[in-house]
Amino acid sequence: MNTSNTLQVKVVGLVALLSAAALALAACGGGGGQATGQTMNSTTASSGDTVASQSIDGMTVLVDSSGRALYTPTQEQSGKVLCTGSCTSIWKPVMASGKPSAPAGVGGTIGTLMRPDGTRQVTSNGQPLYSFTQEGPGQLTGNGVSDSFGGNSFSWRAVLASGKPAAASSSAASAPSSTSGSSPSSGY
Repeated sequence: MNTSNTLQVKVVGLVALLSAAALALAACGGGGGQATGQTMNSTTASSGDTVASQSIDGMTVLVDSSGRALYTPTQEQSGKVLCTGSCTSIWKPVMASGKPSAPAGVGGTIGTLMRPDGTRQVTSNGQPLYSFTQEGPGQLTGNGVSDSFGGNSFSWRAVLASGKPAAASSSAASAPSSTSGSSPSSGY
């Protein structure tokens, strides 16, 4: 075998080895920072989608573009925003930058409403959507939480992929009330 043929065999072998390594890495997946034991997105959002759905703790719920579960308080079912001021430091409104969208498979109507400060918040079936700042992607700890801000009491429910609020989970804790308008100091 001459030097040219030996070099060609080594290059072909190296290409095959690199291809096999790339396939092995692709099969493993990246995990995307998702919590161990969590199911991947049931409805994957494209880069432009505002919300998607994901199975977390046995419930398929709406999530934001970061994979955080979305919630709505029962007190805002009419579409009137009550969570303002210090409430938004714990329950972050999902803000709209353009027309909000969701991939196929997400039920309900995704839209917007005007917040008291003039910004636009994303809604599902007319109900304002929020993420719970005390949890990360792939977590569902805010379902059934009760709290109070600025004299308004709230009962928070995860929003199911169908667009309807979930029933309160039996493990949800009540957070201490904050009637002065500041965030509860414990319970989160």
